[in-house]
Amino acid sequence: MPTAPTPAPVSAPAPTAEELLGPALHDEVVEHFAALPGAPAGPVVAAQVRECLRYLYLVSRHPERLGGLFLPVEQDIDEIWHYLILQTREYRELCEQRLPGGHFIHHRSISYDAYQRSPGRATAAEEALRWIPLYTEAFGPFDEDAVAHWTVVRFLHDELGLSLAEIADL
Repeated sequence: MPTAPTPAPVSAPAPTAEELLGPALHDEVVEHFAALPGAPAGPVVAAQVRECLRYLYLVSRHPERLGGLFLPVEQDIDEIWHYLILQTREYRELCEQRLPGGHFIHHRSISYDAYQRSPGRATAAEEALRWIPLYTEAFGPFDEDAVAHWTVVRFLHDELGLSLAEIADL
C-alpha cells in the first residue's frame, strides 16, 4: 500500500517588528520618526520600522548570502537602523538574542555609486535581486506598504510595471 508523502515542515512565521524590538522600543522609534519635521503619518512610519526589522532579520538569517551587500532599502530605513544602533544595549540584544542568526550586525556606510563601481553593475543588480525570494519566503509577498521602501522592488513595480505577484514569483 503506498504511503502518503511526508509534508514539508512548516517554518514558524517570522516575528513582527514589535516582537523583535519589544513594545516600548518599537513605540519609541515610531514616535521619534513620526515627530520629525515633514515626517509621514504614524502608520507609514510603522511600516518603515517593520521593513527595517525585516531587513535586519534577513541579514541575520542569511549572512552567507546577504552579508556585505549594498543596502537594498531606501534612506528612511537606513536612518531607522542608525537610530537602533544608537540604542546600544537594545541593539545588541536584538542582534544576539532576538534575530535568528544570533550575531551582531555591523553597519558600514558606502554610496551606491562607489559600491556599483566596485563589483560592477551586473553584480550589483544580481545582488539587489537576491533579496526578493528570501523576503517572500520569510514574510510572504511584498505588499503596498513595503514596496516604497525596497529600492529594486519599487523599480520593478513602478518602472517596469510588474505586479506584486509577479515580483513574488521571481
